[in-house]
Amino acid sequence: MGASGFLGGALYKELHRYYDTYGTYHTGRIYSDNQHFIHFDVAQDSIYEVLNQVRPTVVISALRGDFEGQVEAHEDLCDYAQRTGIYVIYLSSANVFDAFVNYPSYEYDKTLSESKYGKLKIRCENFFLNYLPEEQYAIIRLPMVFGMNSPRVRAIKNAILLQEQIEVFPHLIMNTTTDRKLAQQIHFIINRSRFGIFHLGSNDLIHHQEFINEIIAKLDIKVKPQFKLVYTSNFDRYLAVLPKDNKLPKHLSITNEEVVAESQAY
Repeated sequence: MGASGFLGGALYKELHRYYDTYGTYHTGRIYSDNQHFIHFDVAQDSIYEVLNQVRPTVVISALRGDFEGQVEAHEDLCDYAQRTGIYVIYLSSANVFDAFVNYPSYEYDKTLSESKYGKLKIRCENFFLNYLPEEQYAIIRLPMVFGMNSPRVRAIKNAILLQEQIEVFPHLIMNTTTDRKLAQQIHFIINRSRFGIFHLGSNDLIHHQEFINEIIAKLDIKVKPQFKLVYTSNFDRYLAVLPKDNKLPKHLSITNEEVVAESQAY
């Protein structure tokens, strides 16, 4: 679900050589002739139609778009999983913890969000957490995702070239990852039948402003960037997801330095 997006596309690319993989798309004519891509509008269509057509054994949700549509699609997906026993991977976000600012967050910490996006992610997580046995789902909580052609890196580059301000949060401590590393991690989770809640961020933390400066340095643009400093508090605050109980093998971990390095080729 959401295979035409940035993360969904990376997952499709990683998995389609090993599994009989299908994906939904909302826009983009390049997908319409591909038999493995099915049109799906989260605001109007029922996910049951796609599920009944494909009859999957594993569903990965990287859906974006209309919030109410997302809630309905994941409620229906959970119902389908209850009835069929399929395995569901749901891409969630560090924002499920954005009301907690004093510490990084671990897998079994209580979720609480002040943002609309975080509240949406909590609602969708809870369908699977409350109604499916643990071995039937993987909740993947992600930090900010970068990578070679990521929307975030493109936005930074465009802002510099257009002489627009780049928002940085000097007091925000976070971790990061790339689309490519996430795809490898999810491939491993499927292959090894792992389940539960996973925090798939870099294993080290960094200030948002420092990280953005490092990304810009790697872009090697001769124009001087302009920044808009956003202070949401007077103290450092955390928005970081770290693993404690449900760790993946070392070769699947990543550092912020590696994320910066992987985000430079463009």
